Amino acid sequence: MTKIAVVPGSFDPITNGHLDIIERAAKVFPEVRVAVMNNSSKNPLFTVDERMDLIRSVTSQFPNVIIESSSGLLIDYARDAKASVIVRGLRAISDFEYEMQITSMNRMLDESIETFFVMTKNQYSFLSSSIVKEVARYGGDISALVPSVVEKALREKYIR
Repeated sequence: MTKIAVVPGSFDPITNGHLDIIERAAKVFPEVRVAVMNNSSKNPLFTVDERMDLIRSVTSQFPNVIIESSSGLLIDYARDAKASVIVRGLRAISDFEYEMQITSMNRMLDESIETFFVMTKNQYSFLSSSIVKEVARYGGDISALVPSVVEKALREKYIR
């Protein structure tokens, strides 16, 4: 049986930190499904389709990575995808409490699906999509924070 891993997130937009987690998961698991979660409580800059296109363009070198979306519960998506693992990135201790709550709820809903935490590389420990958008909105240099295609897409969004 193939071990399928899910890397979930809103990815609005995908950052080098996200990409690092996806790449590392792709080295460990035979199939990685990047689940672009459509969170109704957030006001995204990019549409789900735009986010999926950006992720596809920056993960094209990984043949075992599949990009999909979901607007429901992550655990339902993982179950439907026949995944056995959810991979989550941890940046700092402040992420741990939130991630522990989510993991505990997911385990209660389906204890057959494990959650693996991957520590981000040190250079990405501060990085979030929100920070990237804020810096891009005011014309700051984000070239070290996101892939070039994402930098271009952000510049185009904020020119409008």
